[in-house]
Amino acid sequence: MIPLSQLKFGENACIESIEIDKIPLKLIEMGCLPGNFITIIQKAPFDDPLYLKVDETHLAIRKETAKFIFVKLIK
Repeated sequence: MIPLSQLKFGENACIESIEIDKIPLKLIEMGCLPGNFITIIQKAPFDDPLYLKVDETHLAIRKETAKFIFVKLIK
């Protein structure tokens, strides 16, 4: 398991766990839940923010927040 902030562009992963008290409720409502698939679509300069696809939802999150979402790479 690695933090989402370490996922590279184009890699596919599955969310394994989240630190629920450290991420905004809005992200949870938008699908950042264990078991959902996630892909990094784009990174801004200096890798912040990250543009993600979570299942069929597109969203942008700060790298600081991504440290609290843990994923497992899918080969």
